[in-house]
Amino acid sequence: MAIRVLVVDDSSFFRRRVSEIINSESRMEVVGVATNGKEAVEKAIEIKPDVITMDIEMPIMDGITAVKKIMAQSPVPILMFSSLTHEGAKATLDALDAGALDFLPKKFEDIARNRDEAVSLLQQRVLQIANKRTSLRRPISQPRTAVQKPATSTRPAGGANVAAKPKEQTRGRFRSSGKSYKLTAIGTSTGGPVALQKILTKLPANYPHPIVLIQHMPATFTSAFASRLNSLCKIEVKEAQDGDILRPGVAYLAPGGKQMMFDGRPGSTKLKVIDGGDKMNYKPCVDVTFGSAAKIFSDKVLSMILTGMGADGREGARMLKSAGATIWAQDEESCVVYGMPQAVAKAGISSEDLPLDRIAERMLVEVGLT
Repeated sequence: MAIRVLVVDDSSFFRRRVSEIINSESRMEVVGVATNGKEAVEKAIEIKPDVITMDIEMPIMDGITAVKKIMAQSPVPILMFSSLTHEGAKATLDALDAGALDFLPKKFEDIARNRDEAVSLLQQRVLQIANKRTSLRRPISQPRTAVQKPATSTRPAGGANVAAKPKEQTRGRFRSSGKSYKLTAIGTSTGGPVALQKILTKLPANYPHPIVLIQHMPATFTSAFASRLNSLCKIEVKEAQDGDILRPGVAYLAPGGKQMMFDGRPGSTKLKVIDGGDKMNYKPCVDVTFGSAAKIFSDKVLSMILTGMGADGREGARMLKSAGATIWAQDEESCVVYGMPQAVAKAGISSEDLPLDRIAERMLVEVGLT
């Protein structure tokens, strides 16, 4: 049976364009359209679509409010369309908080080199999130209150070395592997903004080493996303800049459109942020950052691959594993898209597959904070 899609947008041109793309894929069909959020809520209940594509700025009821109501009354996978502006980024992140699973820029030329590539990307995204209709997550309930951070830091310089035998656990109590670390590295894509927020908001201000975050995201989004995370987390979160000196308890988000690498040695490492490169599929790219981490930090890296489409991170994780580092993967059930974690798990690179809601707990045990 074809995936049934409801298209929501106040622009008749955009509704028609999206509908044509979806209907050109035999596995999908548009079963309804709506011109505002109020109509979307009503039709979500009436026709029970498998997926909804949703604009953000609409009359009568905006897309964010509509997402909240739909997820409360008749949960369904929702793909947001957003403008590539700072305000558009903030609104999109609000929509993801409200329960939307993914987003795409409204201007397809911003994400694809030609029409065929744009058509394929939209179709893939709808097909991917449709698979989550039987296991939708609840909207994030994290209060939107800024966290007061200490004026000074007394974080230790390195990870604790707790003597214990390594053991993979996804239920019950975790045990530390006994390894020590100098860096935490996290790579993710589709579903990543929500996953990163759930993990990072659980980390204490005295997290013992730096964290680098590689999230597939447009350039105009990463600044807004880093600012949002910083307001919610006890640790400091910032968009990475070329020349940043790595500090314990600070998370550095790779800028969209760029590549993030490392320069120096453990204990005195700087970030090197360079142009993304025309030949690179991902900007930022998890493989690039993980590979650089393997060269500088060797076995002192605690790394993980979270939800995302494709296989970015697999080769970088392979380099980390060869250097003796630790690699974990998010488990299939808690992923929005089980692509990147599956690539690492199937290759035998990850040592543990973890549910999203327990990754922060596992991290704190591993670095000796619990």
